[in-house]
Amino acid sequence: MPEGKRGCTISRSPRATGCPEGAPASDVVALNGDVNYPRELLGNKGHGINTMRRHKLPVPPAFCITTGVGVRYLMAAGPTREAIWNDVLDRMSWLEAETSRTFGRGPRPLLVSVRSGATESMPGMMDTILDVGMTDAVERALAGQGTSEFARDTRRRFTRMYRRIVATDPPDDPCAQLRASIEAVFASWNSPRAVAYRAHYGLDDQGGTAVVVQAMVFGNRCENSGAGVLSSRNPITGANEPFGEWLPGGQGDDVVSGLVDVEPITALRGAQPAVYRELMAAARSLERLAGDVQEIEFTVENGTLWLLQTRAAERSAQAAIRLALQLRREGLIDDAETVRRVTPAHVQALLMPALQPETRLAAPLLAKGLPACPGVASGTAHTEVDRALAAADRGEPVILVRDHTRPEDVIGMLAAQGIVTEVGGATSHAAVVSRELGRVAVVGCGHGVAASLAGKRITVDGYEGEVRQGILPLSAWSENDTPELHELAAIARRVSPLRAHTKGDYPTLDEHSEAAVRAAMTAGHTDVVSATPLITMLTAQRLGGEATA
Repeated sequence: MPEGKRGCTISRSPRATGCPEGAPASDVVALNGDVNYPRELLGNKGHGINTMRRHKLPVPPAFCITTGVGVRYLMAAGPTREAIWNDVLDRMSWLEAETSRTFGRGPRPLLVSVRSGATESMPGMMDTILDVGMTDAVERALAGQGTSEFARDTRRRFTRMYRRIVATDPPDDPCAQLRASIEAVFASWNSPRAVAYRAHYGLDDQGGTAVVVQAMVFGNRCENSGAGVLSSRNPITGANEPFGEWLPGGQGDDVVSGLVDVEPITALRGAQPAVYRELMAAARSLERLAGDVQEIEFTVENGTLWLLQTRAAERSAQAAIRLALQLRREGLIDDAETVRRVTPAHVQALLMPALQPETRLAAPLLAKGLPACPGVASGTAHTEVDRALAAADRGEPVILVRDHTRPEDVIGMLAAQGIVTEVGGATSHAAVVSRELGRVAVVGCGHGVAASLAGKRITVDGYEGEVRQGILPLSAWSENDTPELHELAAIARRVSPLRAHTKGDYPTLDEHSEAAVRAAMTAGHTDVVSATPLITMLTAQRLGGEATA
């Protein structure tokens, strides 16, 4: 048996390609495309990797420590860790065989990423550690395979991330690094930002996270390398066009951090057209498989495309409606699923008062950046999370303005009506989380913007990507003002257990709350008059689905 440093032993036993003998089949799973475990067990990330591998897409090999282990870890960390450790080493042996590399040793070293994978996507809420297995000997081996600059950069990235997340210097033993990284990711389930996120969305605190361990590929290897994030369609506007960002010479954590200037995904088409075509084909395939718009993280290593993960793309309210209707027209989803994809909150967001052009252009322009989440929000600009929280507690409208948002800023983002950042692109942490939270966002406004806006009363326009001076007046729309809402209402009347109309000889529903809609359904009504027919029918459809479940 090959041995790593300081007693790190990885056995290559016959059971490394299947489930460990005597162990629950759901504990440590090779994501080889053959397993049929549900998303609830593998987590969102593990399920996506397994699906891509099943369909022979280019995905680095990976294994999953399931959500069941994550739940047990929260109750008894030490015994749970010891119970799975031999199985983890067996899976590491399988990764070695799949990649023809050796974990933590040269001449062809295997490094791995250790990522969280909750059942419900929680973007940016939990921890990830890349390049685990890095040692002095591995750095020398990487330099021999590539360049000393690549090896040093990879070592620097690992050390910085490990220190930040595990809160200590990395040990020389690669298996000790792996063990500590897995524990840190499990523990991040209860980080303040993750707890606040679940509380905001009413998600189960007891579900736990899976951990995905995946062979590293390197976007920082050479000039023909890079990393990016692609949405198969625009998650901001709902346009049927690829949307994303590309960073030559970078890794995925660079792209999502918002700290590095990125290029639009079309830059990849110009630089590496064959890779771009392969990526677009994969995106179309994944859309058809999932029946939904996909957000794909990818790396290009020396001209070779690797897909790291895929999930349903986070989207604005406007995009949610447009994309649901698009997918229905293409036959990917039916009427009932179309209505399920749009929530009452989506429609309410679109019906919020909007900033009219003449009002917008009359106000001084203070900053301009990328529109990351549509909508309009006004309030006082705060550059510190604590001050933003205090202002929100006083009932004041808040705009959170930061150089870039960090995972720990989520509590402040939840309290704010709008988000503005100095740096970052449309797939940065600030942009993705703002769309998930439904917060108006403008990102990448330029260095010094935070200081220039601090304390001012401002209006953030997430449609135009602008920050204007003052609290600007807005005007409201109705459900009948857009063709998309009108089309969606017609579909909802076909499938909703409670049809709603603007007028007619039906009982009148005075409000569209769940309690009011449930009472109407319980009374046996099939048609009602409502001031907000679409919201009423979407609410009824959800209540009907809950009753069926």
